Amino acid sequence: MFGKRAALVALLTAGVVVGVIAVASGSPGSGFTSVPIARGQSGHVFAVVQHKGNDVVTAQNHADPGGFTGWHSHPGIAVVVLQAGQVTVYSEPVGGGKCSVHTYSAGQVFLERPHNEENIVNTGGVPEQAGVTFFNVPHGGSTFIDRPDPGDCPS
Repeated sequence: MFGKRAALVALLTAGVVVGVIAVASGSPGSGFTSVPIARGQSGHVFAVVQHKGNDVVTAQNHADPGGFTGWHSHPGIAVVVLQAGQVTVYSEPVGGGKCSVHTYSAGQVFLERPHNEENIVNTGGVPEQAGVTFFNVPHGGSTFIDRPDPGDCPS
């Protein structure tokens, strides 16, 4: 009896293993490639609500050492994945408020929120490169809203 039970367990185990391997291997694609443009580790938990009819836009941004974006905001949340370089983000609520300053390095992720205005400066010694996904952009509209220098936040 032990021999039959062992054989049955071995047969079931082999079937499960073969089934898992078949599922894990999937079906081969044809004429398709996927090239990640950015990868970073998030330091926060966040959610995005995308409104029907608005656009989602993905861009790759570059700034030379000492380069900066100028004061701006976005119509929706922007998720920034810093691929190379170092940036310092100067931020305050649109319409005024307390200035905050944060520095990020390659491999980090940060958010730009629509209720804040920012100036992002490449404070590193190498060109900055970032992959950015913008949510809730009005259909066909700009991801970038120019803002005047608030005058009370160093940059």
